[in-house]
Amino acid sequence: MPTGDELPQAVAGYFGGGNNNSVEFSEIDKITFSADTKSTLSATLTSTVYALTGVANSSVAGYFGGGDASGFTNRIDKITFPADSKSTLAATLTSARYYSAGMANSGTAGYFGGGYDGTNALSGVDKITFPADTKTTLSATLTSGRYQLAGMANSGTAGYFGGGEGGGYISGIDKITFAADTKSTLAATLTDARHFLGGMADSGTAGYFGGGENTSGRVSGIDKITFPADTKSTLAATLTSARVTTAGMANSGVAGYFGGGLDSGGNISGVDKITFPADSKSTLSATLTNARRNLAAFADSGVL
Repeated sequence: MPTGDELPQAVAGYFGGGNNNSVEFSEIDKITFSADTKSTLSATLTSTVYALTGVANSSVAGYFGGGDASGFTNRIDKITFPADSKSTLAATLTSARYYSAGMANSGTAGYFGGGYDGTNALSGVDKITFPADTKTTLSATLTSGRYQLAGMANSGTAGYFGGGEGGGYISGIDKITFAADTKSTLAATLTDARHFLGGMADSGTAGYFGGGENTSGRVSGIDKITFPADTKSTLAATLTSARVTTAGMANSGVAGYFGGGLDSGGNISGVDKITFPADSKSTLSATLTNARRNLAAFADSGVL
């Protein structure tokens, strides 16, 4: 019988969409955290789509927004936990786009920042307020228009958008403080300017930016932003291979995961795991249903 003082139980992480050369996917793979096993949802995205973005309201629902679905889309699909059923929001992103980044203040709102609309690199940040799933656009913007960036969040405090491309590769990290949705830019930067990276966070402790591409080529390194001082260090552990367009999600307090991407050998089905707090890396025996890049991820980490 429950005693009433158990910690919330984390459930699973989800990897959705993506592409493998000319093949695009609508499937959503689920990594159940208790044993790091993989299953594939019966629900799928509304259409095949790549270069999309994921955010989650942990213990309630996850959202996949934007991307390229035979043309850029502003659609947002919602996966409701625990049934993992799919619906599509009436609210949409301000403009159709791909290669934006996402993060969430779980229980309150999810944020989609940056991206490319076919003409411009975007600096705007759209906000989906839970539970009504209404959309507004922040008055605060990213320091500059950018796409192919990554996001992560210290839920309840602030979210971070790092790296990307916009007139050159970017090393800067913008911070959205949730109390008033104000933007600042960290003194700390990524180890190098890069795009096509992934992000995830151990909420309350640190956020991680992994992989990507700099002017010398693909990257396997993982940078760590430690909260609340927002200092940067680089892990001794690295991804199994240097890769681009990987997706990140985390079982906050336990481990973070980087799945899929593209390395020198081609599209990736493997999932790397960074175990907190030692920040050691292992690779799951479970793999994604299809090797793919340009996918998105979010996690149901229980009640944060």
